[in-house]
Amino acid sequence: MQIILVDGKAWEQHRSAFADFIHRIERLIGNPPEADEWLDNDAVCRRLSISPRTLQTLRDTGKIPFSMIRHKCYYKAGDIAELL
Repeated sequence: MQIILVDGKAWEQHRSAFADFIHRIERLIGNPPEADEWLDNDAVCRRLSISPRTLQTLRDTGKIPFSMIRHKCYYKAGDIAELL
């Protein structure tokens, strides 16, 4: 096993330089977008105050985007907010 001793000032300089590097990288790549909330049929019907059949019509006509997982439809909350 090898033990390495580092002077306190040198350690602080390296730590500060690394923190600056991380800050520059974060500015370059930006913050990742927040994950959008997914809503099911019932939640969308409540938010839009519509019936399940009306929601089906919106899906069929392509007026509302959705994803289907195992025969269940899900909608992004942002897409629903645009409809309002």
